[in-house]
Amino acid sequence: MITDIESASPALCRLQLGSELRQLRLKAGLTSRQVVRKLLWSPSKLTRLETGENAVVETADVMALCQIYGADSETCETLKGYAGVTKTKRDWWQSAQYRPVVSPGFKAFLGMEATASSLRNYESEYVPGLLQTEAYVRVIRQRAYANLSQEELDRTVTLRTTRQEVLHRNPPLKFTAIISEAVLHRQVGGPEVMRAQLAHIVEAASAPNVRIQVIPFKAGAHRGMNGAFAVFQFSDRVSLKPIVYLENLADHWVTRHEADVELYEDAFTDLQALAPGPQESLSMIKKAMKEH
Repeated sequence: MITDIESASPALCRLQLGSELRQLRLKAGLTSRQVVRKLLWSPSKLTRLETGENAVVETADVMALCQIYGADSETCETLKGYAGVTKTKRDWWQSAQYRPVVSPGFKAFLGMEATASSLRNYESEYVPGLLQTEAYVRVIRQRAYANLSQEELDRTVTLRTTRQEVLHRNPPLKFTAIISEAVLHRQVGGPEVMRAQLAHIVEAASAPNVRIQVIPFKAGAHRGMNGAFAVFQFSDRVSLKPIVYLENLADHWVTRHEADVELYEDAFTDLQALAPGPQESLSMIKKAMKEH
């Protein structure tokens, strides 16, 4: 639970609110389907509330859920406080500049990234977002979304680079990235772009809160072959359990189910053990720079 709601960020309040609403629902023995039927809501509305995707949370919605769940008055007031913050404050990515290029699912990711104490990220196809250069981002987005206008592309690039400030905040996000060796050799944007990108990774790895490892081809089959994933962990000052974030070309989603989270945490631990240590991994990155 957040001890100082008034000074908390909207992102943290949305995540905390969603987590506590979900716990109340489970404690009441209700499924999502049962709740939305009682309130005549769409299933997606409750999902967005529980995953923290809504930019603004209506107090009336929170009160309706509290009544159904049988929450006590103190809990209701706390949850109303969380909702109130979302109506009086805005996160930086909710500005008019970024709103057109941030999907609802990605809003949830940005909220987690902004409030998490640590992020563990496995990537098999491209450099993790927190380590991408502007030139690399631009090429990736152009290839993935051919219909983006120049203005939308510029906003997307700025959004991606602004995100990276979490690595330099106080206290900084603890970031552990594991990438496939294929990422080092896939020539995104040509040799010059790749050399600059790999040099940026090496520079970022010098920070004490950043750890980078590379899964070499010779490692063979491994638990990351089903695709990229990110595991967020939060500080002890909030009652948020780890959350897993997944995405593909069409959608983004999160899971809080303990069994799923444990599966991905175990997979990441296995990948860390399989990959060479940070120094050897950096040597692989520097070697790839020369080959480009």
